[in-house]
Amino acid sequence: MTETDLRLEAVFDPETDGGPGVRLDVFWCAKLAGQDVTRARIQAAIDEGLASLNGAVCRKAGTKLRGGEKLAIGIPRKPGQAAAESGSLGLLYRDEQLIVLDKPAGLTVHPAPGLPEGTLVNRLLHHFPALRDLGGERPGIVHRLDKDTSGLLLVALTEPARLALAADFAARKVRKTYLALVHGRPEGTGGDIRLPIGRDPRHRHKMAVAHKGGREARSRWKLAWTAPDGAASLLEVEIFTGRTHQIRVHLAALGHPIVGDTVYGATPHALWTRRGGPEARLAGRQMLHAWKLAFAHPANGRTLSFRCPPPPDFWRLLLLLGRRTQRVGLVGLPGCGKSTVLGALAEAGYPTFSADAAVAALYAPGGGGAHMLAGRFGEKALAADGSVDKNWLLAAILESEAMRREVMALVHPLVRGDMEAFFAANAQARAAFAEVPLLLESGWPVAEAVDLVVGVRCALQARRQRLTASRGWDDALIDRMDGWQWPEEKKLARCRMVVDNDAGPEALAAKARQVLDTLLDMRRRDVRKRHDWLLAQGYAGKPDVPAGESR
Repeated sequence: MTETDLRLEAVFDPETDGGPGVRLDVFWCAKLAGQDVTRARIQAAIDEGLASLNGAVCRKAGTKLRGGEKLAIGIPRKPGQAAAESGSLGLLYRDEQLIVLDKPAGLTVHPAPGLPEGTLVNRLLHHFPALRDLGGERPGIVHRLDKDTSGLLLVALTEPARLALAADFAARKVRKTYLALVHGRPEGTGGDIRLPIGRDPRHRHKMAVAHKGGREARSRWKLAWTAPDGAASLLEVEIFTGRTHQIRVHLAALGHPIVGDTVYGATPHALWTRRGGPEARLAGRQMLHAWKLAFAHPANGRTLSFRCPPPPDFWRLLLLLGRRTQRVGLVGLPGCGKSTVLGALAEAGYPTFSADAAVAALYAPGGGGAHMLAGRFGEKALAADGSVDKNWLLAAILESEAMRREVMALVHPLVRGDMEAFFAANAQARAAFAEVPLLLESGWPVAEAVDLVVGVRCALQARRQRLTASRGWDDALIDRMDGWQWPEEKKLARCRMVVDNDAGPEALAAKARQVLDTLLDMRRRDVRKRHDWLLAQGYAGKPDVPAGESR
């Protein structure tokens, strides 16, 4: 049975259809004029018995119509051509010779064995029926994009345009630049990849670098951006040849396969998926986008240049990867209320770290601090249970400033290591808080250790009362402990935010929540800033098309 693209029914009316005696094929030519169906195709349909007159098959194209006849016809599909299907095209530019469109990811360009429908070509035949006259299985197609690659695609609408554009592609006169989000960070800021590509001998559905028997392939890449954690980088990739899967193969050979590419980066993709969260969900396809396209118009030689930003899944993933945990240090003098603030932050669901708790673990039996102090000062540094003897330690550091500095030099690197491990373990959190009383005085490069510092301020008399009641410290010990830190004014001057503890625990917890609101506002401003950068670079936003041309 012959498959048809169109089937129409009509009644011949001499008054409106040209008068008595009109030929059957001429009648159908008039009716199908808007469909760009040639008279030869109509005659072929009649010859194949796809036309009927008053319910009976009519195979004579020259049959004369008198009036009132009930007619029907089916237009056969051209051999080797696909059926027309409705569907959006993402059209960016159109003239009489060609169109440029933004192909969505997930759409195959042309039919193939086992895939006769649901392709871009099927949609093109619906919107541009005259493409059938170009013949073949890929009418108008002069270059291709992989199914899961989005972006700019050029299609010829006439045979002369197709021949001219195909020749320019073959002569490497067409400029094509892609955006590729790859795993990790390539060395350097860019480079040329000149590696021949051929069929993978072990997996025939794949391509591979083939030094023997492969075809010349050249790609040039430029580093555009790297995520703060180094997990992924955005590359601009210009290709000078058009081998199948060229960019995917070349970047995999570089050691940095495209994010989401399960064929040429299966292992990195599996590790990426384990990250979970929106980053994993958005990378459900290869993050490759045909970004720029420039070519000479086949009719007049004018250079047409296009730039099409990637779809939302691509640029949203860039925004997410650009996000980093706000590492917040919490400081203040003894008894100021830091622990209350830290507790309020923990109750709000944020990860927290306490240097005092870390030191307690280090000084516990078998802890790294106990082992280190015993190795330096002997068994006198330990209590009977193997923990650090805190009374001995306090007396020793009160007696000798040199001793205190030596203990700090031994223990502080261990605390810093624990803090860094804490931040690394919570790298997916919006914010993480580390209470480190001597953060500013420790000699650590603070800008590397945390992103900002929050200080807690409390009146001296209130601190004295609290420390005497909770720890049994007298004024002399409090003054000594304060002396080991910077003066409060100097300490708080280094803080991005200062929380005043002047109205009790409940009010202090409420102020901790205000800190969270401020941090949220900072994150939102950072997102807007990064999105503005994407817009400025053309990595998000609206396409750029030649001025004054139709869309």
